[in-house]
Amino acid sequence: MSNSFDFEEFKAQAIEKLKAGVSLSGKDGVLAPLLENLLNSALEGELDSHLDGVEREMGNRRNGHMSKQVQTSMGEITINTPRDRDGTFDPQVVRKREKILADSLADRIIGLYAIGNSTREISDILEEQFGSRISAETISSITDRVLPEIQSWKNRPLDRVYPIVWLDAVHYKVMDEKNRPVTRAIYNVLALTCEGRKELLGMYISKSEGANFWLGVLTDLQNRGVQDILIACVDGLKGFPDAIASVFPQTTVQLCIVHQIRNSVKYVASKNQKEFMRDLKLVYQAVNKDAAEKALDDLEIKWGEDYPIVIKSWRDNWDRLTAYFQYSQHIRRIIYTTNTVEGYH
Repeated sequence: MSNSFDFEEFKAQAIEKLKAGVSLSGKDGVLAPLLENLLNSALEGELDSHLDGVEREMGNRRNGHMSKQVQTSMGEITINTPRDRDGTFDPQVVRKREKILADSLADRIIGLYAIGNSTREISDILEEQFGSRISAETISSITDRVLPEIQSWKNRPLDRVYPIVWLDAVHYKVMDEKNRPVTRAIYNVLALTCEGRKELLGMYISKSEGANFWLGVLTDLQNRGVQDILIACVDGLKGFPDAIASVFPQTTVQLCIVHQIRNSVKYVASKNQKEFMRDLKLVYQAVNKDAAEKALDDLEIKWGEDYPIVIKSWRDNWDRLTAYFQYSQHIRRIIYTTNTVEGYH
């Protein structure tokens, strides 16, 4: 089978896709055809090496190809595995029964399973992300191999005290029992240990953000050994700050300033956003809480009539938005945003 690859055609198509905003990787990514060609060429080279010497002297020869679809981090590609007459060829680039090539994809399946998704829900999620469906059987074959490790990770003991804990959510769509698209969220709990290391404490999933759910998350942390959290950084998720106060009453709760700013700007007319942001910066970049309160008063005098909802939001959440002012500049930069945990999604 010929593996000739028209690089000029690929280059022309890649340029057009990039102009159209198509990603380099992911579903239908620009680089998927190139990856497909490289892997198929590598398989041909493997068989050439296998048939060199003793195998060829014993009469072993090429014997056509076997095609299959393989999932990769760049989407689904077609692999044409060359065969030999004697059946002694065991390819290593893409193994005979290998259906998922990208380690990141297998890790994604394991992560989704670890937080309670069914194999059907995982299939739905990955179909949306990669553009083709992975069977429940394939997913089960992966999860079955690592189930002991998953349970061990979910139930592992935690430290007694964590100086800082961040919590943030990543949202995705799945199909419900009636085949309707619904939004789900994965909540990642990331901590800074007393030794200065970052540790992912847990991943949780729920259909809602009710108080019972948050109490369940915090109870899980308690049951695994956590006795105190000094500072908890959250993105304003409903009910979570109150749940923290009930389970860890000494914990300082800091709402994410970046999320608060984004939510504020949504209500400001585009023509005023630049000036409004300049005035708002005087609030959250103030030297201390007193200066921040003065800047918020000035902001309300200037913009309160036009954007009362924005001012009210800052007033209602003021104590938890400004908790970081009691710490040094170095600590402030760490805790006033949940961007740290967003990097783990």
